[in-house]
Amino acid sequence: MDDLVGNAAVDYKGLLAIRSKTGGWLSNALIVGIEVSERLSTMGIAVNLVTYLIGRMHIPSATSAKIVSDFMGTSFLLCLLGGLIADSFLGRYRTIVIFAIIQTLGTGMLAISTKLPQLQPTPCNIHYSLKSSNCEQATTSQMSVLYISLYLMALGTGGLKSSVSGFCTDQFDETNEEEKAQLTLFFNWFFFFITLGTLLAVTVLVYIQDEVGRSWGYGICSFSMLVAILMFLSGTKRYRYKKTMKSPIAQILHVLIAAIRKRRLQLPTNDSFLYEDNSNSSRISHTDQFRILDKAAIMTKEDYECINSLAENPWRISSVTKVEEVKMMIRLLPIWTTTILFWTAYAQLVTFSVEQASTMDRSVGNFRIPAASLTAFFVSAILISLATYDRLILPFLKIWTAKKSGLTSLQKIGIGLFLSCLGMGVASIIEVKRLSIAKENEETPNTLPISVFLLIPQFFLVGAGVGFMYTGQLDLFITQSPKGMKTMSTGLFLTTMALGFFFSSLLISIVKKVTTTNINNGWVGESINKGRLDCFYGLLAILIFIDFGFYVLCASWYTSNIIC
Repeated sequence: MDDLVGNAAVDYKGLLAIRSKTGGWLSNALIVGIEVSERLSTMGIAVNLVTYLIGRMHIPSATSAKIVSDFMGTSFLLCLLGGLIADSFLGRYRTIVIFAIIQTLGTGMLAISTKLPQLQPTPCNIHYSLKSSNCEQATTSQMSVLYISLYLMALGTGGLKSSVSGFCTDQFDETNEEEKAQLTLFFNWFFFFITLGTLLAVTVLVYIQDEVGRSWGYGICSFSMLVAILMFLSGTKRYRYKKTMKSPIAQILHVLIAAIRKRRLQLPTNDSFLYEDNSNSSRISHTDQFRILDKAAIMTKEDYECINSLAENPWRISSVTKVEEVKMMIRLLPIWTTTILFWTAYAQLVTFSVEQASTMDRSVGNFRIPAASLTAFFVSAILISLATYDRLILPFLKIWTAKKSGLTSLQKIGIGLFLSCLGMGVASIIEVKRLSIAKENEETPNTLPISVFLLIPQFFLVGAGVGFMYTGQLDLFITQSPKGMKTMSTGLFLTTMALGFFFSSLLISIVKKVTTTNINNGWVGESINKGRLDCFYGLLAILIFIDFGFYVLCASWYTSNIIC
């Protein structure tokens, strides 16, 4: 009995898992391959997609940026759906297998579409300094095949990203001190392998796409995921499984409906008269915020009769603990809202910034750097920011302040927002210089005589911001959410990325419509060399600065109620 796990995990037969035969590092090694392949596919395709859309499908610059933003936004938005499916219906294991197969189909279909001439328009010698209208654009049917491929991938990413990390943590028993310590160490390695997959995507895979062929690059993505699936399935008998739970969405709806039904009732003067059915160890103390929701816990005569007859109706009454859990999620919403614009800035790095790089001198000796590989500086900035915090900032705070835990999650988010604002401001200044060179050389469609390394500051600043923002958001949304809603809370955090990409797409459409005239290309028109991308970046910097002010207010409101 001592060898049985203590976290209610079961083996593949549904029996209580045996510690020595299940879980641990070996199980996680078989699972992590799925995440590495997902990063390789999603990032390897996303960062270089805009160059394919413009150069091969002959889609205008602004439209290409919107397509990439919508693809990435949908991928992250579907993480919320994937988490709900895994927690409430299929379980994490089945969800990973099904959605990994879906992503394999998406990358395979994309590889085929980039190989067959029938699925692409007639080749045309297009350059970024020229308008794409000089070439025949892809037809509706050709774009339809491309869209189906991309959104199969997005669906796969949504199911995988919300389930893989959770299934990995299931392999450790948090009630065992040794495995609990291993779990903490595992997250460092997990992030390392995700970053490794991203680095391979933006360097090796992008190079293969540009120099060998798109179909080869996308085919490698499909093959790597297929291998990862086989590795994952080989560990079926070694994994630990958690049983599915009731949907957290249902609990939220129970509280809201019950509160609406009893909206005309008066709250008792003593909170102890509110309904509570949880044991003392699992109860959450009552708070005075959002008092309207407390009405869901008011006991009526009908509720007494139902409870006494063991026929409790969750749509009529909820316990104080369940109400407080819903309150915890509501408190996170202002912070959630004010972090969306950060990911809008991030969206520019895989769209317009890559397009900028495509027009600039990328030669290092006899080697020509692929435009999308500039995002390697972005990934490096994330690693450097995390290392700097861990090795320099954290020790300094421990020595010179009374705080032993370093920066709070809210402080990290604030730093991330500030860095993204600074990054967009710097990007605007750099674009002014690039545009001046483009104007001097507008008669020649060749590469502009300006080094691509001039773009490094914007990649580095926003990348460093991601290092603080991602860890701050993840920490906040996991530690400050109810135990039974942590997966949904993680999905909620990922939706800020989705909405950031969607807002980028919306902002591009609005700016294009407002600034484009019959004689003016607009800020984000068909060609960035004839537009004013510097003004677009400047507008985004101003919006993020205003958003930062709102964030400070929301963070102050949050800490006045919950210290994190």
